[in-house]
Amino acid sequence: MSPARATLVAGAVVSAGTLLLAGCSGTSGTSSTSPDSINYALPANFTPNWILPIGTAAHLNTNNISIANSLWEPLVAYDGSTGKIAWNKNGSIATAAAFASDGKSVTLTLGDRTWSDGKPITSRDVEFWFNLIKANKDQWAGYNPGKAPDNWTSFKTVDDHHFTLTFDKAYNSDWMLANELSAINPLPQHAWDKTAASAAVSDADRTAAGAKQVWTYLNTAAKNISGYEKDALWKTISGPYAVKSFSTAGKVVLAANKKYDGGEKPDIATVNLLPFTTADAEKNALRSGSVDYGYIEATDLDRKDRFTAQGYTVKPWSGWAITYMPYNFNNPSMGAVFKQLYARQAVQRSIDQSSLAKVIFNGTAVPGYGPIPQAQSSDFLSPTQKGNPYPFSTSAAKSLLSGHGWTEQGGVMVCTDPGSGASQCGDGVAKGTEFQMQVLSQSGSTVTDNMMSAIQSSLEETGIKFTIKTAPVNSVLSQTPPCTASQSICAWQLSFFGTAGSWYFNAFPTGDSLFQSKGGSNFGNYSNPEIDQLITASTTSNSAQAVQDYSAAVAKDLPVIWLPEPDYQISVLKNGLGGFSQDSLANFHPAQWKWNR
Repeated sequence: MSPARATLVAGAVVSAGTLLLAGCSGTSGTSSTSPDSINYALPANFTPNWILPIGTAAHLNTNNISIANSLWEPLVAYDGSTGKIAWNKNGSIATAAAFASDGKSVTLTLGDRTWSDGKPITSRDVEFWFNLIKANKDQWAGYNPGKAPDNWTSFKTVDDHHFTLTFDKAYNSDWMLANELSAINPLPQHAWDKTAASAAVSDADRTAAGAKQVWTYLNTAAKNISGYEKDALWKTISGPYAVKSFSTAGKVVLAANKKYDGGEKPDIATVNLLPFTTADAEKNALRSGSVDYGYIEATDLDRKDRFTAQGYTVKPWSGWAITYMPYNFNNPSMGAVFKQLYARQAVQRSIDQSSLAKVIFNGTAVPGYGPIPQAQSSDFLSPTQKGNPYPFSTSAAKSLLSGHGWTEQGGVMVCTDPGSGASQCGDGVAKGTEFQMQVLSQSGSTVTDNMMSAIQSSLEETGIKFTIKTAPVNSVLSQTPPCTASQSICAWQLSFFGTAGSWYFNAFPTGDSLFQSKGGSNFGNYSNPEIDQLITASTTSNSAQAVQDYSAAVAKDLPVIWLPEPDYQISVLKNGLGGFSQDSLANFHPAQWKWNR
């Protein structure tokens, strides 16, 4: 999430026992339940667990965002539904954005829309969102110091359908539209502006203290997953779907919103979003015909005829994403090692991305060498990143360590020459420190397990011990947050949440959330003033060179371990099912789905 609009593709373990669905063989072009419904398989361990259309760090899950956007349409919706990432005005509340000639403000026009209770959607609903974010920015996952809402100096209502946002300086208008304005979700102020369930609706959001109380009230209600179905709070919506049921085990049922007056009229009356504990459990559901839209792993591509023979179409879904393992630079035992560039270079040179992409991912991934997606061509990608600054070589990796005060002992490199000299281990690295790292990796995917095992083997050749623990993705995210060395939660060393890609970008792939100091999703506490300056330049300059300079610098500085960028998934859908555009932002859009009758 996703942070601005970028998202983590993440979720949690659920019980496959909740998915005992009746169904036919699935060989025809109709749903397993009825032509007015669809059974959609969520990726393994990707459990929806949040309804509020405001992301917090523990709920950055693209499924959460897709569901929320189906209930409350964004001000400016970006997606790849046409094959190119662009503003989808049919799925947006705003109809136009007029930037001032000096690049320091923008005036938005709202469509003539109503909430499901018949009240009009107005500029006041946008101001409500704005006030909540302003007062609670530190708790908003999209917050990065200096960016929204810090760089929005004023919100001025022109009339019910027009408002103006003023900026602290001139910005790249494409970046502002795609990465900041797309984060705004108009919220029903007339129904939600309360400090408690028993309180009356008021203008509480117009004071900082009141906005904090409203924020607490809404977030507390959003934590009560079992109450989503009955809580009146979630009944006032603007999107094409409403929540019919939302199970704590992960199954979500959406029902078409009959009061919807936007541009993406829902064609399917009931959407069943189904959770699975493992990819194998989901494949069994596909084989039984009880899933209309699902997925197989890359390792199953050689056997895709089994599914096409059952009346399915198999289509790879490529993502606008990068995949990586964050280092925890504040880890008490290994943080000092991670802060040494030569050490990070040694790790990166021990990762055989080409072989991983070809063998582990069965050709459904591409090597990724930096912060810009590489599965699609773009003007953002620098020649430096594209050319791979650190090609695979375990012998070169071992030489890097040997040349900086490390000696192999019992198969593991050990710091034997501490100090800050050019040939020593580096500041803070104590004598006797063993180069050993532990990753907390997401569970539920054979492909991920195989990749981690392959990485373990190649790191071992360099003399780096690599141990692997697994957990559901939501657990990985909650256990590996940004932290300080003194906090008990800071014991983690490496984190992996990228089975389907670690980070999905907006149309404009900047790194303010990920790699800027104190960025909202800078999990590993990475900080480099030079990178901060390059990120700022990429968001203010209209030159493509600014983004390429950022691409090159981050590719070389290695704030994370770069890994192959997989297809989001290998989709398997019933013949006769249409409207699936394979949005490269990794969101799904139920209102676009339809049965071709």
